[in-house]
Amino acid sequence: MKQFSSKRSIQILAHLLEQYGIHNIVISPGSRNAPLAIHFSELESFNCYSIVDERSAGFVGLGMAKSEKKPVAITCTSGSASANYYPAITEAFYQNIPLLILTADRPTDFVDIFDGQTIRQKEIFAQHSYGDFQLLEDGKEGADETNFDLIKKAVELCFEKKGPVHINIPLEEPLYELITEIPKFAPIEKTIRKPHYELPSNLAAEWNTAKRIMILVGTRDYSEELEMQLSQLVKNHSVVILCEANSNLRNEKFFSHIDRYIYNFKEEDFKTYAPELLITVGQNVVSKKIKQFLRKAKPKSHWHIDEVWHPDTFFSLTEKIEATAENFFAKLLNFAKLEPQPYYNLWDVLRDKKDLRHQEYCLLSNFSDFKFFESLSYKLPENINLHFSNSSAIRYAQLFDFNKNKVYCNRGTSGIDGSTSTAMGFAMRNPNQTVLVTGDLSFFYDINGLWNNYIPPYTRIIIFNNGGGDIFKIIPGPSSTNALDEFILTKHHKSAELLAKHFGLGFTKVDDEETLLRVLDNFFKPDEKAKILEVDTSKVENADVLKGYFEFLKNS
Repeated sequence: MKQFSSKRSIQILAHLLEQYGIHNIVISPGSRNAPLAIHFSELESFNCYSIVDERSAGFVGLGMAKSEKKPVAITCTSGSASANYYPAITEAFYQNIPLLILTADRPTDFVDIFDGQTIRQKEIFAQHSYGDFQLLEDGKEGADETNFDLIKKAVELCFEKKGPVHINIPLEEPLYELITEIPKFAPIEKTIRKPHYELPSNLAAEWNTAKRIMILVGTRDYSEELEMQLSQLVKNHSVVILCEANSNLRNEKFFSHIDRYIYNFKEEDFKTYAPELLITVGQNVVSKKIKQFLRKAKPKSHWHIDEVWHPDTFFSLTEKIEATAENFFAKLLNFAKLEPQPYYNLWDVLRDKKDLRHQEYCLLSNFSDFKFFESLSYKLPENINLHFSNSSAIRYAQLFDFNKNKVYCNRGTSGIDGSTSTAMGFAMRNPNQTVLVTGDLSFFYDINGLWNNYIPPYTRIIIFNNGGGDIFKIIPGPSSTNALDEFILTKHHKSAELLAKHFGLGFTKVDDEETLLRVLDNFFKPDEKAKILEVDTSKVENADVLKGYFEFLKNS
C-alpha cells in the first residue's frame, strides 16, 4: 500500500511538477524534508535519486538538467543543508541551467529563536536565482490558493529563464502523517511565455557594410541548427568564426584553437587582426587571451546574442540581442550579403603557420600533461559526452581537437568544486558514455561526487595527477611567492586508488606514455562497472612543457 504525505503544500507541489513534466528529483536525506521525500518517492511519475551531500546533490541536479535540457528539482532539509546548495546554484545561474530548489524549513515563527537546524532561508539565494518564493504553512488562511499560485509562478519562471528558482517550504509538525489516497487536482493552464524576435533593419545594414566581422562562440550546448547557420556564413570566407572547445561547433573553416593563434599578439597585431563588428554567442569564454585581445582591439560594434544575459565582457557592447542564436541567425541569413573578405584570409594564413608549429611540438614533446591531452584527443571514441574540470583541464582541452564529441565544463563561475558531481549527474540521465577528464585537485575536492548509487557502468573518469594545482605554476605571479607549494599549489602525494576501491570502481594507474597508449585502447570498452584511470605526471615539470609550447609557437 502506497503512503503519501498529508501536507497539502506538498500534494500541490507534486501535482504541479507532474503537470509541467518535471520528473527528476534529487533528494538529500533529512527530517524536515521527509514529507517531500515520502511523497515524491511513492509517485510513479517521478524519478527519485538519493544523494546525501547537499553540495554534491546540487551539482548532480545541475548535471542532470544539462543532460536533459529541462528543469530538475532538488530538495533538502532545513538549516545549513540549504546553504550547501549555493555553489551549484551560482553555477546554474551563470550557465542558465534550470534548477528548481525545494528547501524544507521550520515554521516562520521558529526563525531566530535558536531552534535546531533553523537559519534565515527565505530568499537565501536571492542574489543568484531568478525568483525566490516563500510558501505558507498549511494551517494558515488561504494557504492552498496562495501556494498553488506561487508554485505555478516559480515553475514557469524556471522554464522561461532557464535558470535556478527557489521555493522555500515551511512545514509544521507532525511531519510523518500519511494518507493512502491523494485528493484530485484539476489540470492547469500553462502560461509560459515564448519570446519572439524580429531583426532590426539597422543591424542588417550594419552587417552588410562591415568588412571585418568576427563571431566568437563561448560556452554553449551543441546545436545542429546553429552549426549549419554559421557554416553558411563562413562558406565564402565572409566572416571569421572563433570557437572554444566547449562551444560544440565544428567546421574546418571555424578557428577552434584560439590561444594557439593569438598567444603572441603584440600591439600592432591587435590592430591588424581586430574586428570591426564583433558578434558573441554563448556565455563564459575560457580564453583569457581573447578577452585581452578584444578589449584592446576595441571593436566599433559588439552585439551579444542571448535570451537572458548580455554582459559587456569586452567593454564595447552596442547591441543586446534578446533571442536564441538560432532565431537571430535565421533572420539574419535572409538579409546578409555573404561576400569573400580579405579579413578571413588574414586569419587563415595565421592559422596555417601556428597549426604547423603545433604539430611539430607534439612530435618533440615527451610524457607530460600536455602529451596526455594530445594522446587523449586521438584515442577517445566518438560521440561520447566529454566533461572537463576547470582550471588546467579545460585550458589544455582548448589546444587539441575533441571535435568528435560533445564537450562540457562548468564555466558559469569556473570553480573546481562540483566537476565530478556534475558529470555523474549528466551520466545518470544520458544513454551515451560520459567521460570526465579532471585534474587531481578537482577530483579530490569533489570526492562525494562518487557517493552515488546511480553511476552507469559505462562512465569513465580520467585523472591527470600532477601532484597539486599545476595551473599556479603556469599563470604569472604565484611562483614568485614563498607560499606556492603549501598554500597555493597545494602540493600532495595522494592517489585515487583506495578511493576507487572504496566506491566500487575499477582502477588503473599509468606513469609513462607507452603504458598510457596501451591502456587507453581498452579503457572505454564496456565493463560491469565504472572505471578510473589515473595518469601520474607528478615527476614531470608540466608547467615548463606548456610554457615551452607557447615559446615554440612564437617562432613561426
